[in-house]
Amino acid sequence: MQRDELLALLTPEAMTLLDDAPAVESSADALALVSRLRAAGGAPEVVAAVVSQAKLRRRAAAKFGPFAERMLFTDAGLQQATRLQVAAHHADRFRQAGAVTIADLGCGIGADSMAFASLGLEVTAYDLDEVTAAVAAHNLAPFPNAQVRHGRAEDVDLGGFDALWFDPARRSTRGGTTARHFDPADWSPSLDFVFASGRARPTGIKLGPGIDHSYLPEDAETQWVSAGGDLVEATVWMHGAARASIRRSALVIGPKGAAELTTDDEVRDAGVGELSAVLYEPDPAIIRARLIGDLARSLDASMIAPSIAWMSADSFTETPFASAFAVREVLPLHASTLKGELRRRGIGVLEIKKRGVDIDPAEFRRKLSLKGDASAVLILTRVGEKRVAVLADRLS
Repeated sequence: MQRDELLALLTPEAMTLLDDAPAVESSADALALVSRLRAAGGAPEVVAAVVSQAKLRRRAAAKFGPFAERMLFTDAGLQQATRLQVAAHHADRFRQAGAVTIADLGCGIGADSMAFASLGLEVTAYDLDEVTAAVAAHNLAPFPNAQVRHGRAEDVDLGGFDALWFDPARRSTRGGTTARHFDPADWSPSLDFVFASGRARPTGIKLGPGIDHSYLPEDAETQWVSAGGDLVEATVWMHGAARASIRRSALVIGPKGAAELTTDDEVRDAGVGELSAVLYEPDPAIIRARLIGDLARSLDASMIAPSIAWMSADSFTETPFASAFAVREVLPLHASTLKGELRRRGIGVLEIKKRGVDIDPAEFRRKLSLKGDASAVLILTRVGEKRVAVLADRLS
């Protein structure tokens, strides 16, 4: 969002139009809304801003639920914003650490600050981008214990806060072009600055889930988080926000709530065994936290190949940390052979998963020419060194 678009939006007229706008589900909906607003005399810049926000609010519902109906967004801010259910876990960590005042450094559109403020923390949120800071100010307006400032994290006097929350910017925009920075020294603020700041008081640092483990400090806890099956972040907890004797953890948030697996040391891998009655696909947070070995042992399972995260066991054990599949049979991984086998079984509804094989599932599906009413799961993978197709049924 550009500054002019924000100014057009932050008027009583525009906000009323936005709050009254219907849901924008498609391009046809957007065109109909433009036509309606223009026919009612809306200025072109106001109409454009309102329709853009209506689209963003519709997308934001997945992250923010009903809260999205009164929030403002930037496209980049929405993409990078913490889901509210995850932000609630962040806020609870600071509550348990006894924090009263917190600085949110790199607040974006204010998702984490909303969670902090809702638990009663005194929040001061900062963002380097002027437009983003203004959007955050709108989103935090209902909270009298939150304020937003425009500025660099490096320029903030951190001594006045009990706790710190960092979300370093890993992208920058110049001349309308956005560039992604892979070197943590180029992030804003840099990872060195963030880690140095975090050693003085309870601190949480939101990082991309693919962060190289070599960048992570030894004197901290790193928690990989998945929500609804999506791996969303790696959070480094330092000082009083870190828990004793936990170095790595995986927090899995699902429809039945949250579950966590932790370790205080390196986890020994599980051995490779035969394919048995049940296949398990570990949650991505378990994989990134390198906790596969502990999960396998808890399920009395073995790995199906040395470099593949899937595991197999003789019987099914329900777990929040993996999806499970009952193995029907093992078939050759050849599209022509599988096409005939699936036709004979009347399988026309097929979930295709792959691991450890270079296959495009969409292209592979086209080759199968599926027909029939029966359903199944087809897992394209390796067992040991052999490429196979496992026909299975989902258990969880």
